[in-house]
Amino acid sequence: MPLDEHFLRSVVLRRERIESFDRYPFAIPSIRNLEELDLSSGVTIFVGENGSGKSTLVEALAVAAGFNPEGGSRNFSFGTRASHSELHEHLQLVKGVRSPRDGFFLRAESLFNVASEIEALEEVTPGLIASSYGGKSLHEQSHGESFLSLVVHRFRGDGLYILDEPEAALSVRGCLALIRRMHDLVADGSQFVLATHSPILAGFPGARIYRVAEDGIDPVEYEETDLYDLTRAFLDDRARFLHHLLADDDPRESYA
Repeated sequence: MPLDEHFLRSVVLRRERIESFDRYPFAIPSIRNLEELDLSSGVTIFVGENGSGKSTLVEALAVAAGFNPEGGSRNFSFGTRASHSELHEHLQLVKGVRSPRDGFFLRAESLFNVASEIEALEEVTPGLIASSYGGKSLHEQSHGESFLSLVVHRFRGDGLYILDEPEAALSVRGCLALIRRMHDLVADGSQFVLATHSPILAGFPGARIYRVAEDGIDPVEYEETDLYDLTRAFLDDRARFLHHLLADDDPRESYA
């Protein structure tokens, strides 16, 4: 897909508007070092350790793009607890010439709240669940089933979809099913941005991968990620890997 056909081309941190880099979220090293990121890919993936700032960034991208902080489409406006940072106020999204016909922000941790909002909307618009969400309440399905049901039935294509750690809801087979659905939607003109710890999701073919770390946010190849390196080492020789892990006084140092 040509560069201009992507909905998001890049994101710029408006550093001149930030009063202090000594407070959250700007004190997070990866955010403090952020200037501009190229998003001109069908799938952009952020990987990094817990606390690196990848979910903070993805959430801010979603809010800056007009989505509800807790998830949903641009038409969702519910809120249970305001926990998102002010980062979105300091991001400039550089957009392509096309506008998405659809869009959704989905995070595994707040899927329950999204499902509750969908049921509330069903009371106002009877038939909504049947027409857009597979015909069965998300609350009547498992976490993983409801997540995939939403992606399969609600994501319609030609849309901007932002996902925060979807693997938290999914089995290995679920991650593979998500990759297949993402592939079909990208072929139908969609764009995805996601943060993940999953070596399976990070392996999406042709994705642009950014490693989020203390020294900044840098593009990397899949084989250069810790997700790939550690998972491969574990699967190649599980006994040896665990021997070294469990013999070390502080295993976090060996595999940090």
